[in-house]
Amino acid sequence: MELKAVVNEKLKKKGYKFTPQRKAILDAVADHKGQHLSSEEIYDIVRVSSPDIGLATVYRTVQLLVDVDVLTKLNLDDGFVRYELCDHSEDQHNHHHLICSECGKIIEVREDLLDSLEQEIEKKYAFLIKDHKLKFFGICETCQKNL
Repeated sequence: MELKAVVNEKLKKKGYKFTPQRKAILDAVADHKGQHLSSEEIYDIVRVSSPDIGLATVYRTVQLLVDVDVLTKLNLDDGFVRYELCDHSEDQHNHHHLICSECGKIIEVREDLLDSLEQEIEKKYAFLIKDHKLKFFGICETCQKNL
């Protein structure tokens, strides 16, 4: 199913409408997939096509899209809350982030390398794991060349 149809359905189930402002914000995040945008960056992108939109509208809409499981909120320890689209594919799994402490570049690790560790923890501690987040901090290949 197309992303906009999925979002429309999720909003409708919670009693919300898919307004032009919500569509513009969703488009901004979808068009910049993999960039982990802050609310302010989303606002700057959306203002180009919708100059009347306010920053408060962006904040509220982004939070609503998190609440209805369209966006995921990320804290990458850079002083900003960032957002990315949720992955609703059949083989959905967590992904992890490599964060360069020199330039701030964020690299996504698409493989979920913690499956066996999760299974061991669940068995050993009788604990049902629902989610995990993993961030690695270091220096990217480009910055290493400049050292």
